[in-house]
Amino acid sequence: MSKEEIEFIGKQVKDMYGTYVGKVVGTITDFDGSVQTVGVDCGSEGLRQIPFEQLVVQGQFVIYIPRWRLDAQRLLREKSLTLSRIRALIDIVSENDDMKEDAELIHERYKMKLLTLEDTERQIKEKLEKRMAELEGQLKSIKMLRFDAKLQNKSNEISDAKYELVKTHTVEIIEHIEHEKAEIANIQRRINDLSVEHLERKQSPKQDVHSAAVSYLGKVESSPSQPTTPITAGQGVADGSPTVPTPKPVAIGADGDEDTTQDTDWLKRISS
Repeated sequence: MSKEEIEFIGKQVKDMYGTYVGKVVGTITDFDGSVQTVGVDCGSEGLRQIPFEQLVVQGQFVIYIPRWRLDAQRLLREKSLTLSRIRALIDIVSENDDMKEDAELIHERYKMKLLTLEDTERQIKEKLEKRMAELEGQLKSIKMLRFDAKLQNKSNEISDAKYELVKTHTVEIIEHIEHEKAEIANIQRRINDLSVEHLERKQSPKQDVHSAAVSYLGKVESSPSQPTTPITAGQGVADGSPTVPTPKPVAIGADGDEDTTQDTDWLKRISS
């Protein structure tokens, strides 16, 4: 153990929002001497073994980081990086067809990673919703306690000074709860934003995929300039010229024949 890890024994533990948790009374170490868990005396709740990674020494206190926060931050980092790499992969393939075979293998790897992250995301969302419900319950309990103190004060059961003391302590607790709720809401929004971004990429317009395929192939056959159907009397634009349909780009395969499915299908799969 480092000197810092030994010195935090005996220090008070607070959570990130200022609420007192307990006091460090000892540690459990692995065979190499590294700290695995930290024993925290939580009063009537007894001794809690908290993973060492959830504690940070900050001055005279040890700060306790909730597990949901660590898991959510890890998910946000991994999913954001995975989506960024998939976008980069699509860009590389659209610019260089020589990379197609290698990109197919890497794409499958990142596709499996996204599936794993989606399962992790579901679990984290459930934890966040559960914690939010717990905080709402605590908030109602604290507000009830403060209101009851006001009734006691009005009925002359407690003095004004005692009532003000109750108000001071309850306001502090409410602030801690509101800070944690705000952070949970922010993380929920960031997770949802990444999910929407992923969904939008899966449901991207076919025109974008087709344009990427044309750029990726780099070879387009021009369509005839004349209309494919005869122009009858009364048809055409105001100046008398026939209406010419917009040419549709056609991808050409290695053998010189039209290849309209293989590469566009591949890009659709890699975009999903």
